[in-house]
Amino acid sequence: MKRFLLLVAASSSALVATAPVAVATSPAVFHRPAIHNRAATSAGWSASNWSGYAKSGSYSSATAHWVVPSVSPTSGSTYSSAWVGIDGFTNSSLIQTGTESDYYSGSAHYNAWWEILPAAETRISSITVRPGDVMTASITKGSGSTWTITINDTTNGQSFTTQQSYSGPGASVEWIEEAPSIGGRVATLAHYSSPDTFDPGTANGGNPGLTAADSGIMVQKQRIVSSPSVPDSDTDGFNMAYGSTAPAPPAT
Repeated sequence: MKRFLLLVAASSSALVATAPVAVATSPAVFHRPAIHNRAATSAGWSASNWSGYAKSGSYSSATAHWVVPSVSPTSGSTYSSAWVGIDGFTNSSLIQTGTESDYYSGSAHYNAWWEILPAAETRISSITVRPGDVMTASITKGSGSTWTITINDTTNGQSFTTQQSYSGPGASVEWIEEAPSIGGRVATLAHYSSPDTFDPGTANGGNPGLTAADSGIMVQKQRIVSSPSVPDSDTDGFNMAYGSTAPAPPAT
């Protein structure tokens, strides 16, 4: 998209068009279910779009706490998302909220969002996200099919809450570093700063009891691009690192 500026000449009423000014456009971003398998050698599962931790079961609530990673400049457009969600690991439903750390049009872009498939993410304009900000988020089932999505930037004090209708089965819970989908394809993962800490998290109001079998690595073009640590000692958190080397877990 290009924007043209019009100037009014001081000595006449004629309108003079300036040269076009390019404006960076925000692409539609989708956070898809895991494109994964159980054949990972260094984790419980691997995927081309997800990395982090996912547990199967029956879930009606989840919370997360993470630090927004920065992203390094890249020659092409790259994208990354940190989020907490329910469903999507074993089915095609998904309710989630998180933050973007992307690099496109020659600069880094950061924002908060929520999403219920099959819609694209809805960006949250009331929260100004910066790298290093500490985020908390929750997804909670209410009466019937009503769910409450809340995300807070505890660094700047900004927050957002919405109630939405969601009919997914609640068959899994996740804390994920993702390469989202742009234009129908999984994007190249942005080179995010490491470690990216997810700690603590809860599921159904309690300790999720994370195990190494719940962890997943991201593989793109036959290369591991995102790796989780083992769970921390109280099994409610972990660190993420860009690349194939798993980081140490968070200190508890």
